[in-house]
Amino acid sequence: MGAGVLTCLMVVVIILNAIAAAAGLALFAVAIWVAVDGYKLYPISGVSGKDDIFAAAWIAIFTGFAFFLTCIFGIFAALKRSRALLMAYLIIMFIIFLFECASAITAVTNRDYLVGNSNLVKKQMLQYYADNSTRGKDITQTWNRVMEQAECCGTDGPKDWLEYDSTFRQKFGTTFPWPLNCCKRLSNFEVEDPEGCIVGKSSAMFTKGCFQYIESVLSRYTWAVSWYGFAVLMFVFFTLVIAMIYYMQLD
Repeated sequence: MGAGVLTCLMVVVIILNAIAAAAGLALFAVAIWVAVDGYKLYPISGVSGKDDIFAAAWIAIFTGFAFFLTCIFGIFAALKRSRALLMAYLIIMFIIFLFECASAITAVTNRDYLVGNSNLVKKQMLQYYADNSTRGKDITQTWNRVMEQAECCGTDGPKDWLEYDSTFRQKFGTTFPWPLNCCKRLSNFEVEDPEGCIVGKSSAMFTKGCFQYIESVLSRYTWAVSWYGFAVLMFVFFTLVIAMIYYMQLD
């Protein structure tokens, strides 16, 4: 291969690695966003033992930053036109590639299990809400926040608290058919119409379920870790192919 063509190939490798480095930093950032859990929904997935979305985020934090550093090394190797350095770059990138594959697959499969239907979320809500255990306190706090912020009640709706046995029902009986967090609030956060809420007036309480909100949040987390991760993997794969071609053309 002529020197001019080889130089062009080197430039392409450098450009692709620069873009891949930026994509790696972006993956690093979005994975941190998921791991921090700004919506505070970890207890809902954690109590069921299906918190792999967050485990995948921690892996993506590592792989995102590793992609960035390794791509910088790849740019240096391409400029040096060193077969030994390029081989080391290709091996390291392949290892990181495998880790990121595991992260993306783990996130998407866990999301499908957790929000494939509302039954799992509903079961742990009924079991742990109002329970005095550590898990119960975490779940209660999480659900109270979700019901207030999303203006919803229960998983599929207020009837969840009536149709199924629950820790909340065992504790409060018929005094409160559903938590007061299902009731609409005034601007000072006081319950707008306590009596109307208790008897089920639609004007005094939230009538929609919270499952759609929970599903949308976990889907955002999954998109950040999994689908964006897959996009980065496809670009990195293309970059590796071009880098291999460049490696084979070096003397």
